[in-house]
Amino acid sequence: MTKLLHASSRPLSRRAFLQSSAVGAAVASLAPGLVFSPAAAQSALTVGFIYVGPKDDYGYNQAHAEGATAIKALPGVTVVEEENVPETVDVQKTMESMINLDGAALLFPTSFGYFDPHMLEMSKKYPDIHFRHCGGLWQEGKHPANTGSYFGYIGQGQYLNGIAAGYATRSKKIGFVAAKPIPQVLQNINSFLLGARSVDPAITCQVIFTGEWSLAVKEAEATNALIDQGVDVVTCHVDSPKVVVETAAGRGAFICGYHANQGPLAPEKYLTGAEWAWGNVYADFVKKAQAGEKLGNFVRGGLKEGFVKMSPLGPAVSEEARRKFEATLGEMMTAGFSVFKGPIRDNKGNVVVTDGQAFAEDAIELESMAYLVEGVVGSAA
Repeated sequence: MTKLLHASSRPLSRRAFLQSSAVGAAVASLAPGLVFSPAAAQSALTVGFIYVGPKDDYGYNQAHAEGATAIKALPGVTVVEEENVPETVDVQKTMESMINLDGAALLFPTSFGYFDPHMLEMSKKYPDIHFRHCGGLWQEGKHPANTGSYFGYIGQGQYLNGIAAGYATRSKKIGFVAAKPIPQVLQNINSFLLGARSVDPAITCQVIFTGEWSLAVKEAEATNALIDQGVDVVTCHVDSPKVVVETAAGRGAFICGYHANQGPLAPEKYLTGAEWAWGNVYADFVKKAQAGEKLGNFVRGGLKEGFVKMSPLGPAVSEEARRKFEATLGEMMTAGFSVFKGPIRDNKGNVVVTDGQAFAEDAIELESMAYLVEGVVGSAA
């Protein structure tokens, strides 16, 4: 069963209903949240999903919405969703509504900015409700036990994107439209170039930071600027890659996707894409919750664990590229493959990974990455 509320499509939204603290308190006293413990475990479970943007953005929000769709078929599960919820006190009102009006006992506020203070405030107010946040912000001993985080090693997917790009480029210039120079974004940029350089060490990657997670005008401008500089394969790390994909394809460049499958937007130019596989992650949380088992507080995985997947290879991918892509994917699906293997220098000439060093995807060195590798034209500052 699915309930879907849009703040913009009903006269009285969840958030509007709870504008009054008196109303919120009255509802809370009448309809307390479900107690989450082995003794009170029950197969019936209502799960709430909250998105900062539209569910059909071909990007970050769509990937999570696809994960929510995957658990709707599970027995005993009711899913409630709300999209276009700002990273403000509005998300607290949405969470309270889901708990008090819908009986949600497990909440997934999916956007990065929902965590602090909003999710943390709600988790303290509702200690019997479980909250899980996408990202790496949860810390043991610092944050409430009924909260936690989940994330995937999608840099593996960007490395595979790089392999496809390495075979497709003719100019030996690939491009990256990035939102902000935070560690996860820098890791994706670096992984993309390292994958391409496994094909041809002469390839360079030009990066432009827009400064915003979602700003269509800047994303289009950045894509056009990259292509004007000779880039012929483009990828990105923004909330919705739709503008980047359509702009690049319209200019004749090849595309590697991110977050979700953007293949339908540019079927002839889409090479492949690094996608989230949140359905697997959400199903595991839900099944544990239904069984009254402990939910993980710090959950991570990559391609092998089913947290990440790749878009199907497009028609422009050569047979040679396909063989290299599939062989590398096979290595990643077993064990021991490292994207970051020394020697590696940053783009200022400093040795950042020494000869013989190799970092696993869960290495703290990667989670705190503050550099761009040699061959990336751009600045992380």
